[in-house]
Amino acid sequence: MSLNWLTPAKRLSALPTYVFARLDELKAHAREQGLDLIDLGMGNPDGSPPRPVIEAAIAAMDNPKNHGYPPFEGTASFRKAITAWYYRQYQVELDPDSEALPLLGSKEGLTHLALAYVDPGDVVIVPSPAYPAHFRGPLIAQGDVYQVDLKAEQNWVMDLSTIPEDIARRAKLLYFNYPNNPTTATAPRHFFEEIVEFAQHYQILLVHDLCYAELAFDGYVPTSLLQIPGGKDLGIEFHTLSKTYTMAGWRVGFVVGNSQVIQGLRTLKTNLDYGIFSVVQTAAETALQLPDEYVHQAQDRYRTRRDFMIKGLAELGWEVPPSQATMYLWVPCPIGTNSTDFALDVLQKTGVVVTPGSAFGEAGEGYVRVSLIADCDRLGEALRRLKQAGIRYRPEEAVVSSNS
Repeated sequence: MSLNWLTPAKRLSALPTYVFARLDELKAHAREQGLDLIDLGMGNPDGSPPRPVIEAAIAAMDNPKNHGYPPFEGTASFRKAITAWYYRQYQVELDPDSEALPLLGSKEGLTHLALAYVDPGDVVIVPSPAYPAHFRGPLIAQGDVYQVDLKAEQNWVMDLSTIPEDIARRAKLLYFNYPNNPTTATAPRHFFEEIVEFAQHYQILLVHDLCYAELAFDGYVPTSLLQIPGGKDLGIEFHTLSKTYTMAGWRVGFVVGNSQVIQGLRTLKTNLDYGIFSVVQTAAETALQLPDEYVHQAQDRYRTRRDFMIKGLAELGWEVPPSQATMYLWVPCPIGTNSTDFALDVLQKTGVVVTPGSAFGEAGEGYVRVSLIADCDRLGEALRRLKQAGIRYRPEEAVVSSNS
């Protein structure tokens, strides 16, 4: 039966098609045609979590107490593990009872935060390109999203001076993310100091997505917003166990920072969900307590893949600078090709899946994001297919284009 009379809420009509859902449709169609897909589209780590994490989950499954509803605010032991981890990583002291909240993955928290704090018409400042949850959450809350374009010539670091005075005065929230998805950019400590000063002046809540902090290379050490004087007074920081500990499907993350803001998010969540399965919290707690060698293994894995892929792309004409963090490469499209058309062309000709930059906002146009979520053998096969299909980047075309 077709409900022709039923229309979705207006908040849904404001949302463009979620690119990863669309990619799933295209991938399914390609598989039906018999293509052997090499999926470098989503940030979906390959492999399994460290063995101690799995063993902790198995042991927790045998405890009958873990099969009831968990506490809304998460288990006390997981919250303590979060705050102990933060102190170890960043020398930031947090109260596990009021300044830490477990989440069903950081995406859930980032989106629900907007529902907790954004009223229709409230201005929310968001960079472009950005992780889609940063602007989709405010759109669902019917906020007024103001995009700040990130630019290659500024190393993809947000330029706060481009934000108009009237926008800054009206803004309620500002989302940002370094190390950055999708551009792989990192921001120096003085940028964090500037954004705290900016937020203090205009009374804006800072929302920092720190989901890639542990996947840092070549001696780079990411900055936490909460390390900056005043940062915890007007900001919160989101984290996930999906990337570092290969726990994407477990759906577990957390938010830390200002207790008032976290209490507001907790209040919303008590009306929407019953929290994270206690077994998953036990596993996550174990992950955060692992020796550093497990994180170093993840770093080595992605650094090796980064170097392998950059070298292979260079043989096809691309000059991709080495990323200092994340599990991605941010690769320019051939001249005269938009990101969606290029990604579709690559998929249809080679079976290699990449994500069009436009999925991350208008300023992502002209790039594709390549996820380093396959071993070097599969990455090598992806490069071989690109070469065989004649897909290259020709810098000389950029010179002709710029002079025409």
